[in-house]
Amino acid sequence: MKIYTKTGDDGSTGLQGNLRIDKSHPRIVSYGTIDEVNASLGIVLTNSLDADITKLLTEIQNDLFLLGSDLSNPNLNDLKNRVSLEMITNLELNIDKFELELIPLTNFILPGGDIAAAQLHYVRTIVRRAETLVVKLSEKDEINSNCIKYLNRLSDLFFVLCRLINKRKNKEDILWKP
Repeated sequence: MKIYTKTGDDGSTGLQGNLRIDKSHPRIVSYGTIDEVNASLGIVLTNSLDADITKLLTEIQNDLFLLGSDLSNPNLNDLKNRVSLEMITNLELNIDKFELELIPLTNFILPGGDIAAAQLHYVRTIVRRAETLVVKLSEKDEINSNCIKYLNRLSDLFFVLCRLINKRKNKEDILWKP
């Protein structure tokens, strides 16, 4: 099978169900940004991270692939490869677990610290953009609402993981000084 098909040379791309839409459509921009999140996570994973964080980030990469698949299928009657409430609950459980290792915040913090934490802060901002794009898509087309919820929790989890990475690597959170 060749990697190129030439079917997109006219500026369109295929969706599940043999549908074709413009590559500039909010659906394509949305799941393209999810792909960007996934690739950026791959960069974070090149760092030396604790096994529990590596395992979780790898699981999230798989979830993101499923999320992209969900967004690429406009037929909501097709329940295959959909973001589930269990996936969201898993993120929440991990947030709660990791927050137990951290002292509560009293100030806003600036992105930075260890290189892995700084990279993950960057990925968190891409997730926020992806969430905004998926919300915009939901205003145009009906989507699985769990996609928005998942992205919202994911950015929260990444924030907690950034702080956790810094703590475990003995790096101080950089406090915002207004």
